[in-house]
Amino acid sequence: MKAPNFEKLFAQLALLNQPQRQQVLAALHPAAGLDRVVALIDEIRSKGRRCPDCGYERCHRHGHANDLQRFRCCACGRTFNDLTGTPLARLRHKGKWLDYLDTIVDSRTVRSAAKRLGVHPNTTFRWRHRFLDRVKDDRPERLLGIVEADETFLLESQKGSRKLDRKPRKRGGRAALQPRKRGGRAALRGISHHLDCILVARDRSGQTIDAITGRGALKVAQLVKHLLPKLDPQALLVTDANAVYPPFARAHGIAH
Repeated sequence: MKAPNFEKLFAQLALLNQPQRQQVLAALHPAAGLDRVVALIDEIRSKGRRCPDCGYERCHRHGHANDLQRFRCCACGRTFNDLTGTPLARLRHKGKWLDYLDTIVDSRTVRSAAKRLGVHPNTTFRWRHRFLDRVKDDRPERLLGIVEADETFLLESQKGSRKLDRKPRKRGGRAALQPRKRGGRAALRGISHHLDCILVARDRSGQTIDAITGRGALKVAQLVKHLLPKLDPQALLVTDANAVYPPFARAHGIAH
């Protein structure tokens, strides 16, 4: 739109009533989301931008495609954008990505998020796996100061596996009508090899690590493997009364 036409249109915005303003905001929201996403991508990738093919750092701008700036490598001539070679490459509806991240924070299901954003459930399913692919790499180097650690247990699942190393669990019937038993249940009481142990540790600055240590109760060797490399030597480890933490702390000189 030409500048005079835009100024005339902008001057008339003050004349809109509340429903009309809401309608305008709803129409502009996807475009504003797209601008924010593109700005974030450029800010994050501009410092270490290099050719994904040959790794050469020098490149020049080479037009736009799919709302992103394209670049041409000065060495090999390959064209690329800032998402080439990343899990987010070729994903559509960039203007809705930030809104989708809000649905993840709200713990919405795939279908609920799709309905809220107005996209197909297959789209939100694809987004979830692509976005979470990089979350596992977002880990702090060290946990400092006061570090709190605890473990939680989830029923072991081999969903998607073509071969099981155990007998399949019984599903359906009356148990399927009870929400607590819908995904199956362990055959043994308490903490057993039917449960996966998930270790979580966080310091007071909010830095967090987590790891699936294996099946069954937490062991000292698993703490040495997953927690010790991330724990600052001067950190104060705070835990519950689990008997596995004191010997681990004594063996490695950690305040507990």
